[in-house]
Amino acid sequence: MTIVLTDFARTRLFPREPRGNTILDCTAAQFERHLNEQPPLKVIDGYAPFCKLHVHRNWTSTRCLTVAVTDANRHLLRSAYEARSREELPVLVRWFERVQPPVATYLIPILYSAEQMAVEGNPIDADWGVVGCLYTAEPEEIPMAPITMMRNALGVAEGGSGVALDPQAYRRSVAFWEANANWRP
Repeated sequence: MTIVLTDFARTRLFPREPRGNTILDCTAAQFERHLNEQPPLKVIDGYAPFCKLHVHRNWTSTRCLTVAVTDANRHLLRSAYEARSREELPVLVRWFERVQPPVATYLIPILYSAEQMAVEGNPIDADWGVVGCLYTAEPEEIPMAPITMMRNALGVAEGGSGVALDPQAYRRSVAFWEANANWRP
């Protein structure tokens, strides 16, 4: 099995100007090599048959992706309309400023099959392509954000995958994201 870092993930996980909330202490090439050389601790089925999550112990100083919302930090939440790329429409997002989560215990790359990457118009020269990565304290998936679920249901033309919305998964996602938020340095 071969794994490559997709262009979409590369720009988000390894931006030209590194940020404190992206993968630290390794290059995109080193990350890709690690995924191909080190077997995952476990594999989690993703939200569709073409999606798998590989759980790896964190070998970097990358910090957890989310922070719990509390009365003590709620005032540090910010929001704005943003797009993940020039082609996508902006959506409402929120994040913390001026908080620093602990170093993640696990890095969990999100993989799409080569077949799905071709369906989405982004063919790859490997069996699997990394489309994202979760940085977590536990070896478990963080629920996909509600807006990502909606985008996926809208289809490939809107930056999604074409997978229908699962109401139960959506409600679990809302419960998680009401109590947690991403952070920015």
